[in-house]
Amino acid sequence: MKLKYNLYRQLIAIVLIVFALVYISIAIILPKTLIPIYEKNIYMSLEIPLDVVQNNISDSTIEKDIAYIFVKDNVVTTSSNLSKVIKLPTDQILEKINDEHGKFNYRGNTYYYNTKDDSDSYKVAITDNNYIAQMKADILKALLPVVLITLLIILLIVAIWSQVLVERIKNLKEKVDNLDNDDYVGNDPYKVDDEIEDLSHAIDAMKETLKKQDEYKNQMYQNISHDFKTPLTVIKSYVEAIEDGVQDEKSGLKIIKQEIKKLDIKVHSLLYLNKLNYIKDMDNYESDTINIVEILTSSVEKFKVTRPELHWEVNITDKKTVFNGSENMWEAIVDNILSNFMRYAESEIKITVHNHQIVFYNDGPNIDKTVLNDIFSPYRKGMKGQFGLGLSIVKKTVSLLGYEVSVKNEKTGISFIIK
Repeated sequence: MKLKYNLYRQLIAIVLIVFALVYISIAIILPKTLIPIYEKNIYMSLEIPLDVVQNNISDSTIEKDIAYIFVKDNVVTTSSNLSKVIKLPTDQILEKINDEHGKFNYRGNTYYYNTKDDSDSYKVAITDNNYIAQMKADILKALLPVVLITLLIILLIVAIWSQVLVERIKNLKEKVDNLDNDDYVGNDPYKVDDEIEDLSHAIDAMKETLKKQDEYKNQMYQNISHDFKTPLTVIKSYVEAIEDGVQDEKSGLKIIKQEIKKLDIKVHSLLYLNKLNYIKDMDNYESDTINIVEILTSSVEKFKVTRPELHWEVNITDKKTVFNGSENMWEAIVDNILSNFMRYAESEIKITVHNHQIVFYNDGPNIDKTVLNDIFSPYRKGMKGQFGLGLSIVKKTVSLLGYEVSVKNEKTGISFIIK
C-alpha cells in the first residue's frame, strides 16, 4: 500500500532533513574536521612560555590551564597547578613524553605537551583537552544561531514557494480533468515562464488537438457513412427495379456487381488500415525485405489494363532496389498510389527508383494548397471532392517501415516521393 503524502508535506520533510544534516555537519563533523587546527594552536600556546620558564616557576606568570615541569641537574621543579591539570606523578608524566611535542591519553582524557631541551635544562609545558572542548563550544555557539536563522528563512521561502507550486499543480490537474469540457476556462494567477507553464501550454495544445481529432472523427464517420451509403443505395435501387420489372436483369446485375466490388475494396481498405494499428507490435515485419522492382512491375502491368491510353514508364537507376517490409505492405503502398494516379493522370505516369528513393509522377493537375497538408489523412476531402483511405494507408504503412512519404506539386503534374 502506497503512503500518501501531498507535495507540501514532502517539501517540508526535505527541509527538515536538510536541517538535520546541517546540524550534524556543524555539531559533529565540523569540530572533528577542525581538531588538527585546534591541536596546532595548542602546541603553539604551549611553546611560547617555555622560553621564560625557569626553576623558580611563579604562579603569577603562568596560565592556570597550563602546567610546567623544569628539569635541571636531575632536579625536577613543577608548577603548583600540575596536579590540577593532570593527576599523575611527575616521573610517569615524563615517561609518556617521547617527542618534542605530542599528546597522550590517561584515564579517558587527552593531554597535550610541548618541550624545550636546552643545553643545561629540560622544560615541559602540558595541558588537558579543555581548550579543544571550549573551542568546539565557542564555534557551535557562534555558528548555530546564524545557521538556524538562515534555515528558518529558507524554510519560510520554501513553504511559500511550495504552496504556490501546489496551487499551480492543482490548476494543471483541473485542466486535465476538464480536457473534454469545452466550457472550461483555466485560471492560473501565477504567470511564470518555467517548466510548469510549458506543461500548462502543452495541456492546452493537447486539448485543442483532442478537440480537432474529435471533430475530425465525426467528419470521418459521416464521410464513411456517405461513402458506403452511395453504393448500397444504388444496389438497393437496382434490386427493386429488377423486382418491379423496370430494369433489365442482366444489365442491373452488372451494375450491382460493380457497386459490390467498390464496397469490397472499401471494406478491405478499412480492415487493412485498422490492421496497421496493431501490426507494429509484431516482431518480424521490419526484418522482411523485398525487391521493389518486382512489386512495381507487377502493379504497373495490373493498372495498364484499366487505362491503356496512358504512357507508363519505370526507370530503375539505383543498384540498391531492396527495401524493408513485406510484399503485401509494399503492394498496398504502390497500388494505392497508382489507384490515386489513375483518377488524375492525363497522359503519363512515371516511376523512378534512384538514391534509394521512389518517385511516383503523373501529369495531372496540381493539388490545391489547402488540400496538400491533409492529403494523407483518412477520409479527408481531396481534389474534386474525392475522399478515401488509399493515401492514408500509404502514409501509415510507409511510416511503419521507417520511411517517409511526401507530395510535391511540379510545374506540370505532381510527385509522390518515398525515401
